[in-house]
Amino acid sequence: MNRGPRRSCDDRAVTSSQRFPDPDGHRHQPEQPPGQSSGPVDDRGHGGRPGDRGPGQGHGQGPGGGHAHSHGHSHVHGPATPVSKHLRKVIAAVLIPFATAVLVGLAVLWPGGAPAHERTGVGFDRQTEQGEVVRIEKVDCRDVNAAQVPPTENPTTPEGREAAAAQQGQCTKATVEVTSGDDRGRRFVEIVQPDATRQLDNGQGVVVAYAPDAPRDLQYSVTDVDRTLPMALLAGIFALAVVAVGRLRGVMALVALAVSFAVLTLFILPAILQGSNPLLVAVIGASAIMLIALYSCHGLNARTSVAVLGTLVSLLLIGLLGSLFIGWASLTGNTDDNTGLIHGLYPDIDMSGLLLAGVIIGSLGVLDDVTVTQTSAVWELKQADPRMGPRALYRAGIRIGRDHIASVVNTLVLAYAGAALPLLLLFSIAQSSVGTVANSELVAEEIVRTLVGSIGLVASVPVTTALAALVVSADRPSDGAPAPATGRGGRGRRRKR
Repeated sequence: MNRGPRRSCDDRAVTSSQRFPDPDGHRHQPEQPPGQSSGPVDDRGHGGRPGDRGPGQGHGQGPGGGHAHSHGHSHVHGPATPVSKHLRKVIAAVLIPFATAVLVGLAVLWPGGAPAHERTGVGFDRQTEQGEVVRIEKVDCRDVNAAQVPPTENPTTPEGREAAAAQQGQCTKATVEVTSGDDRGRRFVEIVQPDATRQLDNGQGVVVAYAPDAPRDLQYSVTDVDRTLPMALLAGIFALAVVAVGRLRGVMALVALAVSFAVLTLFILPAILQGSNPLLVAVIGASAIMLIALYSCHGLNARTSVAVLGTLVSLLLIGLLGSLFIGWASLTGNTDDNTGLIHGLYPDIDMSGLLLAGVIIGSLGVLDDVTVTQTSAVWELKQADPRMGPRALYRAGIRIGRDHIASVVNTLVLAYAGAALPLLLLFSIAQSSVGTVANSELVAEEIVRTLVGSIGLVASVPVTTALAALVVSADRPSDGAPAPATGRGGRGRRRKR
């Protein structure tokens, strides 16, 4: 029977071959006599079989009938159409064992808190209290530094210039009162040189270090300023902005952020300090963060599950590449004062494993963004054109992913470069060659971290796009739901006459 112009006929003569799509992909039903409908419509928006009588009114028309217009697919750009029960079972068969393994890993490796140790008084390993500057005086630097003997007076050396500057100009004599701890109310004097980068003001809150073994006059010293108020205000502005724009999604994102921080501080860091394998701890902790963050922000559905699978595959690739190249490049992970202090306090910690754990956790946040975006793109493409097969979906999705790759990789590289900017500036001052700079362990760590993370991000795009295309194309209708057509002409099947 040839396709032709739409013509009037009774409901018994209407066949699916007389339905034809318009350029939008909608299919139009022929006009029907009053009192007859175009057939029942199921919860997916699929029209019923031609020839079936409706309950008295057609889809999209008032009582009494009229012109019926049925949509072959939905254009709603909200949550994805729920997948079939069969496909949900397949996804659950993969993710439930994985989630169970993560829970078992959390239970087995749960540290129960960081191990206690005797404070060394070095760096961050110091006892600190809160304080407040109660008085500021300007004094001659020679008066307050009279007892100090300059190591050299040669002005051509940095030490000599520093010693000469310490004996000249107006110094700040700050009286600081301790406002917390057992010595609350105790006061001490802090001398600030005129060329110091951080100056003190009257009424300013400060952080003071306490050294119980030092002479009484030297037990307290100012180590930093109190930034609690501006940091809390900035965090509040951030939370308000997220909730105002994201609404319920924004609230769930903040909850996921809090849970991620809790997993990091209550599980990952204490477990590493307890001596557990840093790589294993990072994989379990990152997996827990991924599951909680993605499902709480994007819902418990097939689309989120595909993003979880894509993220998991990419994390495994990052772990394998990171382990290979960190070992091959002989990176120890002990490159600055902080890592040296950690190694000194806890010599059993695998510092190279700690470096690898940092690579995995640092890549997780950007991976989530890439995989969720690619999965959503494929789902929307399928909803826009249900006739697209897995190959067409993959090709369309990967075109979107190429733009994402370019921007994300550039973002990651610039983020690491910005964090290492003071170090790069030192190398520039020393006029070191690019090869010398890249070969130093401190810079080589950042290069390996950046490149391994970027490879994982690049790989996540085709992996996640392929998974999403296969899953959304392999969907089949639930029991009792009408099957979509496999042809390109329309969603209904031809009835044999």
